[in-house]
Amino acid sequence: VQLQASGGGLVQAGGSLRLSCAASGLTFRNYNAAWFRQAPGKEREFVAAINWSGGRTMYADSVKGRFTISRDNDKNTVYLQMNRLKPEDTAVYYCAADRRIEIITGLSADYWGQGTQVTVSS
Repeated sequence: VQLQASGGGLVQAGGSLRLSCAASGLTFRNYNAAWFRQAPGKEREFVAAINWSGGRTMYADSVKGRFTISRDNDKNTVYLQMNRLKPEDTAVYYCAADRRIEIITGLSADYWGQGTQVTVSS
């Protein structure tokens, strides 16, 4: 099983990025997914989650109204559209997948990607 995150980069405050997480080695449409992030010196934190069908989503308060999680099960991919980025959004972003937990907000998901760096300059 592999979760390949991509789409990170350097962007100015107020800008946008779209992260992608491509899954392989599993029947992705059977898995719930989520994005987490970890800033230097801080613990990994929940960002957004989506259930297997895309019918349920949840966001951290810090990103609500700015970020949108979505998925394309035909492409085995989950996305994170990030708008109105702030310097405090700077972190390594990780995707996660789990078959049992419908809305993944903790760190016990079955599978994790390798992370993609997002840097927001002021």
